[in-house]
Amino acid sequence: MSRIGRAPIAIPAGVEIKIEDNNVVTVKGPKGTLTQQFNPNMAIAMEDGHIVVTRPNDAKENRALHGLTRTLIYNMVVGVTEGYKKELDVNGVGYRVAKEGNKLVMNLGFSHPVVMEEIPGITIEVPSANKIIVNGCDKPRSVRSVCLSLTRARASSMLTRSSAARLVRPAPRSKEVCHNDQQTRYQIPAHQAPQARAC
Repeated sequence: MSRIGRAPIAIPAGVEIKIEDNNVVTVKGPKGTLTQQFNPNMAIAMEDGHIVVTRPNDAKENRALHGLTRTLIYNMVVGVTEGYKKELDVNGVGYRVAKEGNKLVMNLGFSHPVVMEEIPGITIEVPSANKIIVNGCDKPRSVRSVCLSLTRARASSMLTRSSAARLVRPAPRSKEVCHNDQQTRYQIPAHQAPQARAC
């Protein structure tokens, strides 16, 4: 049985979950309401304050759907209670962003600004001229899609495969560490080193 699929999902306080016909699950919490329909092969039930997902047999498709269904429901519960957040840095000479009402105005080197409006369930914050924060309760269909649209707003050349807005990543390692790794990586083994020939 799927290790992820068999794990029950605890229902936090203040969260209402409704399971309707055709495996339509509605999760309502402090940050919003999410509804999604799941594969009819999966059995979704509420037991002792938990959501339990079971599968009818060990067919390949059902094994794959088991863990997926449980993960999607868990993401819905987390979304309506804690929410999801993505931070993006805007990098480029003269690039800057600003918030005007419910619109995100981005100056990305074009002759005109790029404007994007907030969609329902998503809030966009601009704490500085080079940082964007996207908040929402729907992880796959809202937060990720908005971040993807932002990263494609000003694509650079295909040689660098970078973009104007990119997800925040850990700081790069120091030059000293990278230099030591490079020396170790390109060191020629003793048995492959060229041998001097006798005259």
